Amino acid sequence: MSESSSSQSPEQQEQQENRSGKTRQMLGMKGASTGETSVWKIRIQLMKPITWIPLIWGLICGAASSGNFHWQLEDIVKVATCMLLSGPLMTGYTQTLNDFYDREIDAINEPYRPIPAGAISVPQVVAQILFLLAAGFAIAFALDQWGGNAYPKITIITLVGTFLAFIYSAPPLKLKQNGWFGNYALGASYIALPWWAGHSLFGNLNGTIIILTLIYSFAGLGIAVVNDFKSVEGDRALGLKSLPVMFGVGGAAWISVLMIDLFQLGIAGYLMSIQENIYATILILLVIPQITFQDMYFLRSPLENDVKYQASAQPFLVLGMLVTGLALGHSGI
Repeated sequence: MSESSSSQSPEQQEQQENRSGKTRQMLGMKGASTGETSVWKIRIQLMKPITWIPLIWGLICGAASSGNFHWQLEDIVKVATCMLLSGPLMTGYTQTLNDFYDREIDAINEPYRPIPAGAISVPQVVAQILFLLAAGFAIAFALDQWGGNAYPKITIITLVGTFLAFIYSAPPLKLKQNGWFGNYALGASYIALPWWAGHSLFGNLNGTIIILTLIYSFAGLGIAVVNDFKSVEGDRALGLKSLPVMFGVGGAAWISVLMIDLFQLGIAGYLMSIQENIYATILILLVIPQITFQDMYFLRSPLENDVKYQASAQPFLVLGMLVTGLALGHSGI
């Protein structure tokens, strides 16, 4: 690989870096290139496609926990439609709304973002927010009708998500100003809300599932903390109380890994209590390599290794979520 890189001309290396930057830009990742002029590509960038994945996965876990998903065409199309709701529409709405209210802080932390860079106007951003929101509620209502729900469960979940996204980003509450409330709101958005939607597609959402996923969302809080490390300087400058600002980089890193590991192990303990011992054992085994990568990368250098840590450790977390969903579906909870 190094030989191939060294054999490239400066022009080829520059072209490769530009392609990489364009890809990062479209996905909404940190370190994106600037200079994009296509308004449609800029709109997609605002929606941060890279952030759709956790919610789509949470939806799959919820469908599994219902115990009623079957590999037949109608069920697959239902899940695909709900993926559209959870990913591009509602997560896209949330990310666009967040960028709208974060214009000042992005000018410090990520000046290449579309709004502070002047690549898209504020009225265009507002129009995008309203369109995504309207389309999301239309899809949610259609899913409720399709599933024959006695009351509009998925529409209500969408409403809860809309409200949570608003108070997370917008004043006067702006939950993201506080590391605990803001990161838990993100954790619940990653895990609980899409899980409820997926479960509601095929089963009756009950109190046990709601409480378990809200507990599991504390692991999501740990994940959300990782995203705060990239914006420590801007958060401190604007007085935002993120966990890295309040506890320092090292302290916040420990909070992050403990929240992830302890609440996963707690869920494994619950699975044992309902006699789902095989699933509980698999979940515990998935935590072991996760802890290893936390020690190798994140705890030693959170600022430098945050991306590497997420790529290596988080697959074990998301696999553990699916294991939990399958266990709950098998138990008939």
